This record gives sequence, C-alpha cells and structure tokens, in this order.
Amino acid sequence: MDKLPTLRFILRNYTNFNARATRDALLAYWDHVQRGGKMYWTLAGAMSSAQLGITLSPAIRAGLIHGISATGANLEESLFRLVAHHSYKDFPEYRYFAKSDDTRILEQRMRRVTDTSIPEDEAFRAVERHIVPMWQEATRSGQRRFWHEYFYELVQALPASALEGDPEECWLMAAARAKLPMVVPGYEDSTFGNIFSSYVARGEASASIAKSGIEAMADFYNVYRELSAGAGVGFFQIGGGIAGDFPICVVPSTKYDLEQPVRPWAYFCQISDSTTSYGSYSGATPNEKITWDKLTAETPMFVIESDATIVAPLMLTALLECKADPRAANELIGTMRK
Repeated sequence: MDKLPTLRFILRNYTNFNARATRDALLAYWDHVQRGGKMYWTLAGAMSSAQLGITLSPAIRAGLIHGISATGANLEESLFRLVAHHSYKDFPEYRYFAKSDDTRILEQRMRRVTDTSIPEDEAFRAVERHIVPMWQEATRSGQRRFWHEYFYELVQALPASALEGDPEECWLMAAARAKLPMVVPGYEDSTFGNIFSSYVARGEASASIAKSGIEAMADFYNVYRELSAGAGVGFFQIGGGIAGDFPICVVPSTKYDLEQPVRPWAYFCQISDSTTSYGSYSGATPNEKITWDKLTAETPMFVIESDATIVAPLMLTALLECKADPRAANELIGTMRK
C-alpha cells in the first residue's frame, strides 16, 4: 500500500505554473523542518469556516506548525465550527442568489460566508454565554490577557456535551493544547471583538483586560527570537492583510527600532487567489519585502496564485505523509526530482 499517495501525486503532476510553485514550496517546507527549522503560519480570509482545521490540526500535533497569526474571525470561527457544526447550512448555489435569498438567510438568523453560513444562536450566542463570564471575572480581578488566551482557555474548558464538531479537527483546540505562540492582530474587527466592545460600552467589562496589538508586538520580539534560533523560522501566509503584515514586520522592527541583531525569515510562501502586486491588498511581492528587510535574496520564496482551500490541505496532507515516514518520503523525492 502506498503510504505517500499525496506526495507522489504532487511530484508526478505538479510540474508547471501554480502547480510547480506548490510542489517547490512543499519540498522547501519539508527541507526546512527536516533541518530543525520552525514554520509560522498566518491565516486570513475565512479558512476556519472552510474547515481548514481538518488538516491544520494534525499538522500542529505533528510539529509541522510552530506559531500562528490569525484574524479574530479565523480564531473564533474555529470555535464556532466546534460548537455548532451540525447547525451550519451550506449554499452551493450561492453564485445565483438574489438579494431576496440573502434576506431570507438573514431572517433565518444565519450569517453567510460564501457557500456556508454560521448560525447566530448556536454559534455566536452559545459562545457568548461562556466567554462573557470570563471577561467579567477578569474585569473584577484586574487580570489582563492576550485575546487568544481567553479562547485557549475556553476551548479546553467546554464540556463534551457542548461540542458538535470533532475536537480533533478544531485547529484552535490543537493550538491551545500545544500552547502554540499566537498573535491575533486587529481582533477588534471580528464578531467577538464587536461583542466585547458592547460589554465595554455598557460598563460590564473593561477594555483593558484584552492586551493591545502594541503589547502583542512587544511580546512577539521575544517569541520570534526563540522561534528563529537554530535553523530559523519560515513564514507561510494564507491570503493578505493584517494577519500576514503584522508578524512579518518583527524582523525589520527588531533591527531598526530595537537596534538589535535579528535573523531574517528563513522561508516565505504565500497562497492567495488575489494577484500580489506592489501596493496590492493581497500584499507585496516577495521581492518588495526584500526592500523592507523582511526577506533576503537568499530566502526561498514562493507565491501560489490559487485557492488556499484547495492548495493548503494538499500541502499539509503531503507534509503529514512525509512526517509519518521521512525515510520513504526522502527516497521518493530523490527519485522523482531527477
């Protein structure tokens, strides 16, 4: 029985264009972690609603991912999938919707995300019942934590009876159990960022219990220093925006603002179905990042202009195969690279 079907498929078929970029990024990723290198992931878009946790979670458990920068939406939507999975509704025909169709979805108390939808009561309000007491207790005690730390505690404290999804497919659960370093830049721009703001406005919670983005970057200097020791840490970016822009800046900020020595990112890969260009919403091209001292001319760089919901699970599955049987994987790679 072939123990490396996905790896073999990619090596055999992914020979040109974005497919080749996928193959080369995969092989460079594997080379990096084999040398003891770390990999830092950034999650933009709606990857949690798209159930990336099915492959992201085992990759975290396998030691293929060593830190995450996630939007507030991706953070909370991983939890929503866990507590309300059976209550989601899918709309594969969404491209043909009229405004009246989406109005009907609203009236059903659903919040559509492309071809699926998050249930208001089973997800938002169910989580709210658990997390608000945590905020209120932190307000009373004066405790201050990073945004993700509240979710790390909550996801591990939920009783099994409250879970509809598979905990083994919840990347937030895997990250919490592994105590993975995390930043959630711009968490205010999320459903629970809004809910938190409402409790602050009513005087039922203090804004100060959630540490700020400035504090997150100040802390990230030390996290990056630890991750980049040894063989270095790579940067694996899904989409664009603040999830990627925030953590990648730690290198030039350490060098120019702290005036301390720092190692550059050891690898860079971005998957985005929006073409990267200078000044683009999807982020700067890797070459432009050289001018900002985030990458160097020697950094392995890859841009995969494709749908991350297709590419990322393929890459993660192949990497998990490599991790499970590294000797066979290296032999296959050596044979099919020739």
